[in-house]
Amino acid sequence: QVQLVESGGGLVQAGGSLRLSCAASELTYSNRGMGWFRQAPGKEREFVAAITWTGVIFYADSVKARFTISRDNAKNTLYLQMNSLKPEDTAVYSCAAKEKFKDGNYYSPPAYPYWGQGTQVTVSS
Repeated sequence: QVQLVESGGGLVQAGGSLRLSCAASELTYSNRGMGWFRQAPGKEREFVAAITWTGVIFYADSVKARFTISRDNAKNTLYLQMNSLKPEDTAVYSCAAKEKFKDGNYYSPPAYPYWGQGTQVTVSS
C-alpha cells in the first residue's frame, strides 16, 4: 500500500520557522525519490524541494538558503525545515513519492505517482 501522511503545518509569523514531516510505510518510502510541493489558493502547484533515493537534493530558487529537505531512512520519514518564513510561503504543502529506483524529472508534479493529503502553512506579516 502506498501511503504518505504530512504533519507539522500551522500558523506562524513572518520570520518564524516550521518543520514539516511526511511519514510513510517502509514499502512506500524505501528506494524512492521524494519531493515537497506547495499550492496557494488560485495558483498552480509548484515545486519546493526534492531528494533522490541516493541523497541528491534539489531546491526551488525561491526557498534556497531558507528551507532544508532531509530524510531519515531508519524512520521512513521525509522532512522540510522551513526557516525565515515569508507571507508568500503560505500554501498547502504536500509530499510526494516517485516509483522505486526511478529518477527522471524531479520538478514536475506528474512525475510523482503518490501523494499525501497536504498540510496547511500560513505565514502572517
